[in-house]
Amino acid sequence: MLQSAEDVIHQFLDPGEQLLWSGQPRGGIRFRWQDWFLIPFSLVWGGGMLFGFGAALVEGVRGPDHTLLFPGVILIPIAAVVFYVVFGRFIVDAKGRERTYYGVTNERVVIIRGLLRQQIKSLQLRALQEVSMSKRSDGSGTITFGQPPFFGGFAMGGSWPGSGRFAPPSFEMIERAKEVYDIIRNAQRSA
Repeated sequence: MLQSAEDVIHQFLDPGEQLLWSGQPRGGIRFRWQDWFLIPFSLVWGGGMLFGFGAALVEGVRGPDHTLLFPGVILIPIAAVVFYVVFGRFIVDAKGRERTYYGVTNERVVIIRGLLRQQIKSLQLRALQEVSMSKRSDGSGTITFGQPPFFGGFAMGGSWPGSGRFAPPSFEMIERAKEVYDIIRNAQRSA
């Protein structure tokens, strides 16, 4: 059973540290702006991969002595990769966000995430130089701590393999983003 964000964050508080806010990203399957490009690309790429290897399997790639060089078993890992790129990455992303917890204390910002093992990132409020927010019309949004990489936000977040490697820490897809942003800015002034 999954714990509440408040319970998870409380486990990592120092003596005297006060929790000002805790939350989690939105759950379920979510599409990001990058998916406008990545979904058609993955469908074309995945379809081409399966068609090409399937055709080679049906036709049979044979060597000079007419022995089968391309066994059907090689299609299994290729199909697994195609399944992940086309569908599975959305499931992995949703499960990852389900196990992601955010917290703001009077001293720091805490991000706890991890599908297989828990990773904890703490950012001291006094050391935060850049805090930015992107907000949607429904009030949800993302608060980013630091500057995005030079290639913009294309490869940030999401479930495309390796996509979050260069992204600065963030509270992604949170409800009431402006309220949380104000809590962080007020806590920075008080710290």
